[in-house]
Amino acid sequence: MIDLPTTTELVKGRSLWSDGIRRLRKRGFAKVCFVIVLLYFALAGLIFLDGVFQWDIPLFDWQETVGPSYQKPWIQYEWTPEGQELSETGWTIFGTDFLGQSTFRKMLYGAKTSITVALFASVISLLIGVPMGAIAGYFRGWADDVIVWLYTTIGTIPGIVLIMAFAVVLRTQTFFGIEIKGITAVYVALGLTSWVGICRLIRGEIIKRKESEYVLAARAMGCSGGRIIFLHLLPNVFHIIIINFSLRFVGFIHAEVILSFLGLGETDKPSWGAMIDAARTELARNVWWEMVAATVAIFFISLALNIFGDALRDCLDPKLRTD
Repeated sequence: MIDLPTTTELVKGRSLWSDGIRRLRKRGFAKVCFVIVLLYFALAGLIFLDGVFQWDIPLFDWQETVGPSYQKPWIQYEWTPEGQELSETGWTIFGTDFLGQSTFRKMLYGAKTSITVALFASVISLLIGVPMGAIAGYFRGWADDVIVWLYTTIGTIPGIVLIMAFAVVLRTQTFFGIEIKGITAVYVALGLTSWVGICRLIRGEIIKRKESEYVLAARAMGCSGGRIIFLHLLPNVFHIIIINFSLRFVGFIHAEVILSFLGLGETDKPSWGAMIDAARTELARNVWWEMVAATVAIFFISLALNIFGDALRDCLDPKLRTD
C-alpha cells in the first residue's frame, strides 16, 4: 500500500518589494549606480559628523591653505621658510583657488551642501504633497476642488521664479527663534514650491484605488477615512512615492546649484553652484579646474541617480515589468 503525503507543499509568493529587489539585483549597472549614490551620501554624512563632533579630518578642512593661488591640478609645490616656492614635487587633485585652498576639498564639501538641500527639500515636499493628494483623491468634493485649485495656481508660475521668490523672502524671516538663512532658506523654499507634482500623482492613484475590494472591506468594518488613507491606501502606493523621490532628488540638486550660482544659496561654505560662479570669472585666466571639479561632481551623482531611479521604477511598477 502506498502512503500518500499528508501535507501539501505550498509555493510561497513574493511581495511587491521582495520581487522588485530580486529584479533590481539582476541589473548590474543599476547596482553600480546605487553604490555611487551611497558613496555620495556617506561622504555627506561624514562631513556632517565631522562638523558636529569636531573630528578635524584634514581632507574635509576646505579652509586650509595648501598651496599658492591658482595652483594647477596634479602639481604640488615645495615651499621655503620664507614662503616662496622652490620646485614642483608630487601632485594635487584639481589644484587650488585664488586663496590657495584645495579645490578638491571644496568639491567634497559641496556634496554635503547639495545632498542636505535635496534631502530636506524632498522630505518637505513629500510631507505636503502626499497627504494633500490623498485627501483630495479620497474625499473629493470641496476638499478636492480647493487642493486642485491650489496646485494648479502654483503650477502656472514658472518653477525657478517661484523658488527664487521664496528663497529671497525666507532669508530674512525667523520662525520659532530660528533665523532662516543660507542653506536653510534654500531647502525650505524648494520644499514649499515642489510638492505639486507628487500631490497630483498621489491624487490620481488614490482615485483609482479608492473603490478597490480592500477599501470597501475596510469601510464595511467601520474604518474611518483617515485610517483607510494612511493604513490601507498609502502603503499600496508607497512604491510610487519612493520612485518619485529618487527621480526628483536630482532636480533638487540642480535647483540648489542654480540658486547658489545666483547668490541665493550657501554663502559661507562651499557648494557646487558657488564654485561654478567663482570659476566663471576665472576662465579668462585659463583657470578651468574649479569649474571642472564642480561639473564632474554634479555629473556623476546626476547620472547615477537617474539610472538607478529608472531601474527602480521598472522593477517596482507592475505595468512596466518585462520579466
